[in-house]
Amino acid sequence: MTDLSAGTHGVDQIKADYSEMTRRKRVYGGILLIVFVALMAAGFRTADDRNAGSFVDGWHRIFDYPTEVLSEAWEKIGALPENLVTFFPALVETLNIAAASTLIGTIAGTFLALMSTRGMAMWPALIPLFRRIADICRAIPEIVIALVLIFVLGGGPVPAMIAIAIHTAGALGKLFSEVNENASLKPVEGLHSVGANWSQRMYLGVIPQVGPNYVSYALLRFEINIRASAILGFVGAGGLGYELRNSMSWGQGRYDQAAAIFLLLFVTIVVVDQLSGLLRDRLTHGFEKGARA
Repeated sequence: MTDLSAGTHGVDQIKADYSEMTRRKRVYGGILLIVFVALMAAGFRTADDRNAGSFVDGWHRIFDYPTEVLSEAWEKIGALPENLVTFFPALVETLNIAAASTLIGTIAGTFLALMSTRGMAMWPALIPLFRRIADICRAIPEIVIALVLIFVLGGGPVPAMIAIAIHTAGALGKLFSEVNENASLKPVEGLHSVGANWSQRMYLGVIPQVGPNYVSYALLRFEINIRASAILGFVGAGGLGYELRNSMSWGQGRYDQAAAIFLLLFVTIVVVDQLSGLLRDRLTHGFEKGARA
């Protein structure tokens, strides 16, 4: 009976502790929610005060501009095929920027990841240095890097490609290093015992384990880089973004071109998203499973 009473008391104590922990989490969650709402309200009020016009006075006109663009595009619907053909080279340029920057960023990110992972780094003492390099590349927005490079190199796709590649290297370096942490080091140790050099150990012992995840993350980053390359076009970095800025800045009379560019960009992102999602699923779960699905 004593053991039964002790066991019952232990269960009751566990229930009481769990209930107390649950109440504490709810209190903390409520406090954080209140702080978040207060910060959002204060930030919105500050932004509204510093804005050229009041949000309250102008919120009802928020759909005026999209309505103008769509109405003019509908009036000139016959010119849509011609506009699509006209801006297709700019789309190809945007895709080239995204593809080149993703390729360069993936190679650089792989190097940073291998150099910043314990048990894989060529120079273990420099692991913190390579991690900080990846942090810096990831922390600086692409548009800031692009603006600096445009000032140095001039406008065009090259500054955009370099800017996106730098940011991609930092982002993928972080993701790849997390993948490396889950890789087994036994093949690396075995190759090292038979005299393999560092590149052979990485190529034969690590890459076969992490390769599918590397490609999956790189494909995901390619989608992001398409959007980034279009955005950087607004600062003179070429591609669809540059053409879109010109069409929008002309105002009435060019809105049909802006609508065509929006359509090109939207369809491209959807298609690339679907294709890369399919490839990522097959790389992660296997081609046979993907084929059956």
